[in-house]
Amino acid sequence: MGKIIDLQDKLQRPPDVLISSKPWEFRRASWKTPYFIQMLRSLSEKLEYQQNGCHTTPPHFVLKGGMACTIQAMYANRHDEEEMRETYYLIGLTDCMINQVNPILRTDLLRAMYKKVFAMKEALNIHWHGTLDQVLFPIDYQFYDELAYRSSIREAGTLKELYRTIKRGTDEMFDILSFEYVFYCPWIGE
Repeated sequence: MGKIIDLQDKLQRPPDVLISSKPWEFRRASWKTPYFIQMLRSLSEKLEYQQNGCHTTPPHFVLKGGMACTIQAMYANRHDEEEMRETYYLIGLTDCMINQVNPILRTDLLRAMYKKVFAMKEALNIHWHGTLDQVLFPIDYQFYDELAYRSSIREAGTLKELYRTIKRGTDEMFDILSFEYVFYCPWIGE
């Protein structure tokens, strides 16, 4: 006797696009994109369950420029949360050197920070190419107060306090990115 296959259930299920679910969720894009895409989880779920295909892509962030190198490093370490957190901390340090203002960074202590960043880059085997305009991922304001983070960086009085502030901030960002966002990999065809 043959087994009955429920085709209706199979047709309603979204295609298997999951690459990894923890610590960050990476999925295959079902549309043509040369870049990694960062999308709210709620919008991603709606996109995945659209029955007649995707006519428009929901709002999302295209990760290019400095963020392209960042997401490639995160994707390469997608199965090791500790390594991903350390990588995002390095990215936070790099962002501090290129995009933040702190009186400490106008002193000889800047050299110590450069040494730390370059040692971590070497240890984690991370290299940025092209522009380094933005290396941290965007996070919607309802989830994270970027202005408060930048203010706490400005107010750090010692290098140790600055490192601690960046570590605390990047850990919080990491958790938000883990819970609230899905990352789509560049489209590679069928």
